[in-house]
Amino acid sequence: MARRRPWEVEDELWELIEPLLPKVERRFRYPGRRRLDDRKALCGILFVLYTGIQWEFLPQELGYGSGMTCWRRLRDWNAAGVWSRLHELLLARLQAAGALDWSRAVVDSSSIRAVKGGPKTGPSPVDRARAGSKHHVITDGGGVPLAVTLTGANRNDITQLMPLIHAVPPVRGRVGRPRRRPGRLFADRAYAHDKYRRQLRAQGIRPVIARRGVEHGSGLGVHRWVVEQTLALLHWFRRLRVRWEIRDDIHEAFLSIACSIICWRRLQRHHSLR
Repeated sequence: MARRRPWEVEDELWELIEPLLPKVERRFRYPGRRRLDDRKALCGILFVLYTGIQWEFLPQELGYGSGMTCWRRLRDWNAAGVWSRLHELLLARLQAAGALDWSRAVVDSSSIRAVKGGPKTGPSPVDRARAGSKHHVITDGGGVPLAVTLTGANRNDITQLMPLIHAVPPVRGRVGRPRRRPGRLFADRAYAHDKYRRQLRAQGIRPVIARRGVEHGSGLGVHRWVVEQTLALLHWFRRLRVRWEIRDDIHEAFLSIACSIICWRRLQRHHSLR
């Protein structure tokens, strides 16, 4: 039996995605060329995400259509909110399975080079002031990505602490009110500021943030490693290692898809262990 390639969408995952896609009716008069199947277009998008290949070099023999067609679907589906709804749906599935750890959350960031510049880029302090962007991630206690934001590489991490908290969607899946806030928040010294500690407490979150001026070895790494693992998983997708997109919404779409794939894999692993 041939092994399924990673960018080919599984039947179970497609059953979740297909209802989220906007329906496009074919015109009765002058219908033009038949529209590429949505599932094939999605496979083309995932091929680019996994391999990092440029859109114009998408191999035609794969049957996923042209790179421009796949790019348009990515743009249109992102504008329709497909990827954010998919992420919320998978988080709800994980919540229903008891696979989310709300006792704590962890935040961190990672810088990447932005080859062509564009919105949400800036001189990177870790890359000799070349144009770059930064991925900011918040995960649950087990490393499941709850939200991700994109900024210029010159933005201070602390500026994205509260936006990350507010970006966590209401996660359903269990009886009662949707869950949005963790019990504690772990972060490194880059997030150390009393103003933001007060804001976290006002949200009902206990801050556990390393203080500046204190020697390394606070012990927070025991809990913080999960977000570093999640960032590594995001950058395992080659398209996210370097930002090739001038448009920030396209890169954010790729980020959201990658988060959904990580959630899907975590859900599959949870079910296989039961």
